[in-house]
Amino acid sequence: MLQRICESIHNYFIQETYIGTFTIASGAVSPLSLLEGQRFWLTGSALNDGIYTYHAEGITNDDDNRQADLLDETFTGTICALAIPRELSALALEVTDWLDQYGKTLASPYQSESVIGVYNYTKATASKVGGGSGIISWQDVFADRLKRWRKICL
Repeated sequence: MLQRICESIHNYFIQETYIGTFTIASGAVSPLSLLEGQRFWLTGSALNDGIYTYHAEGITNDDDNRQADLLDETFTGTICALAIPRELSALALEVTDWLDQYGKTLASPYQSESVIGVYNYTKATASKVGGGSGIISWQDVFADRLKRWRKICL
């Protein structure tokens, strides 16, 4: 979820960028020098692009503490050391919880349905830029809380 949020707000909180040839073997990336618990964004890989968290005992996924399923490869690309605020990381967990609760409803092809006199259902909508409206998304729900970190472009 954290990667989707960073994409949405056009801000990866890049602290330092390393460009070169990297090797991923046995779940470790080398050469890589990061702080314990620091997140990094791996790009240019054929198999492992994404945001991960560095730990001395192994790399974990960006949204949880599960060991990342990195596939072995050597690639020329970019690794960006990130400085993602803790508050944004906590918000990513809230977004995940919100999607767990409402995701299936949002993905449903039905805008509304009703059974006469018994049941009535209509999806919430949000105004969209340029006019019109659409089904409300996690970006709409959390927009006010995300706007402080939003950049116009990367």
